[in-house]
Amino acid sequence: MDKNEEKAVVDRINFLYHKKENEGLTAEEEAERKELHKKFIDNFRAGFRQQVENLVIVDKHGKDVTPEKVKRIQRKKGLRKD
Repeated sequence: MDKNEEKAVVDRINFLYHKKENEGLTAEEEAERKELHKKFIDNFRAGFRQQVENLVIVDKHGKDVTPEKVKRIQRKKGLRKD
């Protein structure tokens, strides 16, 4: 999801939230709210996972102490040569 699509999803979620608080939602709007919320959370998790998978941890002595599980993922994606 690109930034414009993410903003549109967030704006719609916020609109539906405020409508729910003031007037209530129809069954269709509630289903839409749930679907948009799921889409937003899935996108957030994917972005967070990508950040963690690209992370390299270095101790104060300059030694790479990245967890082996992350190193394997990075190797699989071609991000590591070791």
